[in-house]
Amino acid sequence: MNVYTTDKIRNVVLLGHGGCGKTSLTEAMAYLSGITSRMGNIEDGNTISDFDKEEIKRKCSIHMSLVPIEWQDVKINILDTPGFFDFIGEVEEAVSVADAAVIVVSGKAGIQTGTKRAWEICDKYKLPRMIFVTDMDIDNASYRQVVAQLQELYGKKIAPFHLPIREEQQFVGYVNVIQQKAKRWNEKGEVDKFDVPEYSKENLGICREALLEAVAETSEEFMERYFGGEEFSEDEIRSALRANVIDGSIVPVLMGSNILARGMYTLMSDIIKYFPSPEKRQCAGINTKTNEVYNADYDFAKPKSAYVFKTIVDPYIGKYSLIKVNSGVLKTDDVLYNYHRDFEEKAGRLYLLRGTKTIEVKELHAGDIGALPKLQKTLTTDSLSTKAVPVAFIRTAISKPYVSMRYKAKNKGDEDKISQALQKIQMEDLTLKSVNDSENGQTLLYGMGDTHLEVVSDALLEKYKVEIELKRPRVAFKETIRKNSDVEYKYKKQSGGHGQYGHVKMRFEPSGDLEKAYEFEQCVVGGAVPKNFFPAVEKGIAESVKSGPLAAYPVIGVKAILYDGSSHPVDSSEMAFKTAAKQAFKKGFLEASPVLLEPIAALKVVVPEQYTGDIMGDLNKRRGRVMGMNPTDNGYQEIAADIPYLELYGYNTRLRSMTSGSGTFSYEFLRYEQAPDDVAQKQIEERANKLVDIEE
Repeated sequence: MNVYTTDKIRNVVLLGHGGCGKTSLTEAMAYLSGITSRMGNIEDGNTISDFDKEEIKRKCSIHMSLVPIEWQDVKINILDTPGFFDFIGEVEEAVSVADAAVIVVSGKAGIQTGTKRAWEICDKYKLPRMIFVTDMDIDNASYRQVVAQLQELYGKKIAPFHLPIREEQQFVGYVNVIQQKAKRWNEKGEVDKFDVPEYSKENLGICREALLEAVAETSEEFMERYFGGEEFSEDEIRSALRANVIDGSIVPVLMGSNILARGMYTLMSDIIKYFPSPEKRQCAGINTKTNEVYNADYDFAKPKSAYVFKTIVDPYIGKYSLIKVNSGVLKTDDVLYNYHRDFEEKAGRLYLLRGTKTIEVKELHAGDIGALPKLQKTLTTDSLSTKAVPVAFIRTAISKPYVSMRYKAKNKGDEDKISQALQKIQMEDLTLKSVNDSENGQTLLYGMGDTHLEVVSDALLEKYKVEIELKRPRVAFKETIRKNSDVEYKYKKQSGGHGQYGHVKMRFEPSGDLEKAYEFEQCVVGGAVPKNFFPAVEKGIAESVKSGPLAAYPVIGVKAILYDGSSHPVDSSEMAFKTAAKQAFKKGFLEASPVLLEPIAALKVVVPEQYTGDIMGDLNKRRGRVMGMNPTDNGYQEIAADIPYLELYGYNTRLRSMTSGSGTFSYEFLRYEQAPDDVAQKQIEERANKLVDIEE
């Protein structure tokens, strides 16, 4: 592939709802540009961008993929992203290096949750965007309805560029709304011009009016002329579009058929015409030597710098760090300094990735996207630069995972292999976390949803040949006491030779501090218990609080006071006093009105306003207490509630079901509080009956 200068590069991310046609659109553009001799399809599992075995099996995108396309002497770096929320981290990584976005909408399905989320992402990252309506070969697809829905949601900035032409239920051509001319595809795949059909003129008038309104909104002069009844020339319209698509005040709407590869020619041409090259975008970091702002701004003349936006770790092809060059020109064998790791990396070879294919290049100019192989210490969101001008760019904010499952090796002896494999997967996927919860005897896997965790489980088996079982996580209940108790325990054992003797009198009471497991005091007078045995008594308490007498959960908030006892000059030992203390603790705890405490989370649920009633009703069923509701910037409502951790299991699936996938949630630990009697009793019975196997 040729080397492209900054002005000849377009970095475009494809966004949209799952199944709307992003991958097949990429395939059609690749075919039209000559990359492939035939179009692959998702059903056959032979597309350029969905090459992972899990993607082929599930028939949906799981990973972001990069497909550089050459068109009209310009390089378009297509970033094809997953549409399902479980893989939002892949989207966030891709968007962080995109300079513009194409939001893909199915003409059959219309505006969906993923469409709105894509728009919000573009707003967040200030990305110019255009809409591409797919499935126009399907008879019941409605371009006009999609445009009307978009206008209802986003107002007059929606500017339809094209109008489909159908004949005998076939998608045969389109009307160019700017030129007001009709075009038909011929047998060679080229277009022939012809007069706008009578049956299209009414819709053309509607789309033309919408386009002119969008143009008129861009300046006061145009607004006056528009209301004065003046016509805009084609040059004036295109000039206004070029300026205002870049700043997001106009959003073009195009359409086509992915499977027929129709509409891609105009889409790619309009990407080049209306979307900005990187040099029109801003990019700033910090010069860590001077602590001054470093305006990289994709300037090829400045010292070289790059941002690592994704890492690929494959057991067969090795590790690749995907980068965007933020300034300068990267060349083969450059030495790059990683400020975050204080380490110099040798770039070695430079590559472009196109699906599974690697293409070696001699250099990458500012604004281009490529890959560096086998960097030793560099990770995703790290910055690379020269040591003379060390630069750190703002790290991409990646969504935090809140859905967890307990996992264990299916085959004994695989634990180390699983740990190593998960480390590699976590290098690729920043929304996956493995957490060792030793207190509750479990290892947890956190992800964005159930499907995400299933995909990880399948990837472990497919790529790394290790298998895990996913189960419901144990909730970290605690035990404590509400009253005081006063107990005595004498441990006495004679078995020939030296015996064992330890005698303690102890009081137990609530400490009032649920942050600590226990407090230990001694107020023994007269040497009834020799001082050298005090540590043994405390050690007995320390071991006892790890597994409480009620249901074998950890104990918190207990104060233990040793006030009396006795010893034997020969038979007393540390072990005897430790044993006596443990038995005294068990007896004293059970006599002090013991209770189970359950963890409570501070939950935040963000949903469109129409779902707030359903959400609050569901939270009440889950023993949640709604604490308040606040509007957010994008017209959603944030519901704050306190809810037991026990009730969070399965909430992700329920929330998506209730809100058609538009609701999101987050939570953090708030406090412990006494569990209701029925909940506590069930936990105690389960532990007693070994339905929850601690040793598992």
